[in-house]
Amino acid sequence: MVYNEIGKTGMRVSALSFGASSLGGVFHSIREDEGIRAVHVAVDNGINFIDVSPYYGHLKAEQVLGKALREIPRDHYYLSTKVGRYGQDGRNTWDYSAERVTRSVYESMERLGIDFIDLINVHDIEFQAALPGGLQKIVDETLPALVRLREEGVVGHVGITDLQPENLQWVIDHSPKGTVESVLCFCHYSLNDDLLTEYLDYLEAKGIGVVNASPLSMGLLSSRGTPDWHPAPEELKQACRRAAEFCASQGYPIEKLAVQFSTSLSPRIATTLFSSANPENVLKNINYAEDPIDWQLVEEVKKIIGDQQRVRWKNS
Repeated sequence: MVYNEIGKTGMRVSALSFGASSLGGVFHSIREDEGIRAVHVAVDNGINFIDVSPYYGHLKAEQVLGKALREIPRDHYYLSTKVGRYGQDGRNTWDYSAERVTRSVYESMERLGIDFIDLINVHDIEFQAALPGGLQKIVDETLPALVRLREEGVVGHVGITDLQPENLQWVIDHSPKGTVESVLCFCHYSLNDDLLTEYLDYLEAKGIGVVNASPLSMGLLSSRGTPDWHPAPEELKQACRRAAEFCASQGYPIEKLAVQFSTSLSPRIATTLFSSANPENVLKNINYAEDPIDWQLVEEVKKIIGDQQRVRWKNS
């Protein structure tokens, strides 16, 4: 396993890391004992960065992860969770106020059974863009509240997350230097979309670390195809389906190529998050990341995806 520092945080994390959204049954229902074992398999095989959110499964992911972490020494992993996006009674809710995000940090620590969060992220800031105050509220209220917690030693580092990288840049540009230490952006460094590369020079110049997420582009780059809820346009889905079929004909699962590609830009991208509540799949992804990549196959897949490269969709 390769390890890289996230920006200037001092956190050296595995190039492939564990996203705990699946523990909340986000994609399909899970067996809790299997999910707990998946976390253990990840840590036992070199993964040392775990990301979660109270939004995932509407608290369930943090609760299940907390049970898994009880048996893992605290110095074996870095933990990231989020504030701002929540859910209740099957509904999505958003609250980026200073009072709510501060309370959220302590609630997460209680569910997770820990007394320190290594990295606290503002979750999906684009939703605040549509609320009163817009992204300026993230700058004026949300981030200062988290910086206070950093100064008090409750959290180690502060970051922001979004599907839209331009929102991440806007918030960084309008915040005091050193406020934002890392960004998490998903579905923009994968076989079908490498938009994130256009922001790497900017982020490096600012000393900000990069966390990539969803190497399979939320299921676009998978043998079984996209789930019904996937927001990508149909032409992109079809292009990725053709790419998956081609990889299968070469005896090379597209999932393997996707994981390898998304973890290939170390150390510029410090780590890539994948999510699975299946212990066998966790081990499979780790093995994928450690095998050498077939760059000729990457080029062939990109040709198949063709003009659907970098086609975007809205968060939901």
